[in-house]
Amino acid sequence: MKTIFKHIKGDKTIWAIFAVLAILSFMPVYSASTNLVYVVGSGSTLGYLVKHMVLLIMGFGIIYGVHKIPYRYFSGASVIMLPIVIILLIFTLTQGTTIGGANASRWINIPFVGIGFQTSTLAGLVLMVYVARYLARNKEKEIKFKESLLQLWLPVAAVLILILPANFSTTAIIFVMILMVAFIGGYPIKYIAFILGMGLLALTFFVLVSKAFPDVMSNRVQTWENRIESFSNPDEKDAYQVEKAKIAIATGGPVGVGPGKSVQKNFLPQSSSDFIYAIIIEEYGLAGGLLIISIYFLLFFRMFVVIRKTTTIFGTLLVVGVGCPIIFQATINMAVATNLFPVTGQTLPLISSGGTSIWMTCFALGMILSVSASKEETEEDILDDNPLNILHETI
Repeated sequence: MKTIFKHIKGDKTIWAIFAVLAILSFMPVYSASTNLVYVVGSGSTLGYLVKHMVLLIMGFGIIYGVHKIPYRYFSGASVIMLPIVIILLIFTLTQGTTIGGANASRWINIPFVGIGFQTSTLAGLVLMVYVARYLARNKEKEIKFKESLLQLWLPVAAVLILILPANFSTTAIIFVMILMVAFIGGYPIKYIAFILGMGLLALTFFVLVSKAFPDVMSNRVQTWENRIESFSNPDEKDAYQVEKAKIAIATGGPVGVGPGKSVQKNFLPQSSSDFIYAIIIEEYGLAGGLLIISIYFLLFFRMFVVIRKTTTIFGTLLVVGVGCPIIFQATINMAVATNLFPVTGQTLPLISSGGTSIWMTCFALGMILSVSASKEETEEDILDDNPLNILHETI
């Protein structure tokens, strides 16, 4: 045991949080998967549990591997990965898996493995690192808006435009997080306001084009409208999932009905992913729900502890850029389950079933741990690192 801990570096509390969330996720995933087994008629509950455990073990491997990489390499790697991510997003839009004939192309199948991979999640992670790199490199300079449009906002726009048609909620989260990191990184507020306005204008244009040419854009905009209408009007037919989630939460009470005894898991279509928080409250009550919230809050707090110890601007922006989306996503998932927010399709990090979400969350945690494990780094060591040197050193 001591030998294992000797090789684990970085903030031990974050390691513990990962372990606790992983362990706590086993029973809810096992319990909620009965919907897929008996209602959908796919697989077995034990099979889904084993798959989830394997994904988490692979996630641990990702965290361990990434946290061993000096975080200065992530700066140059983001430049190398950005064009690769754009190509993957284009491929996903044209060849990705669709849901019920709708233009919800979000996944590509990994060859020989048979696991779907959501490219937008990887794109968001790469983009956050790229933005952190740009802001850190220009921290001591006077930012020229025209130059930043080309170097910063053009890549951001290219990625978000490719994600938007299939996944509005992910696009919105990434965009908001980028604006937040830009603000923290000292990007002028007047320029941030302009970029926000341009983003809203682009979204409006997309909606209008989708309305004008429904055959081209399929029915994604209609899906967004239905979700908003369902949220504002409880009598809508599409409010079915939310109503079942509310029943699950009301049934849970203070301590819940007990592990595996949820009734609503048999009626909630996304009980093991999007609405797993409602199942947790039904089975473990308010106590279980508050425990999950407190763990994410502790993770948020530990991020600030890491930031406080970081000696570089890039390290600070990296932790904020890849860490805050985890907390933001968790908050949105729990808000949807408790009917405080319209349905978005966001999973509960490290608890919901799903490979891409687990892997990318682990990759982000690995980056944060790499920052916390680093010794005295200087800004020059990080930002003067040529991206091509990473390939050379890796090979």
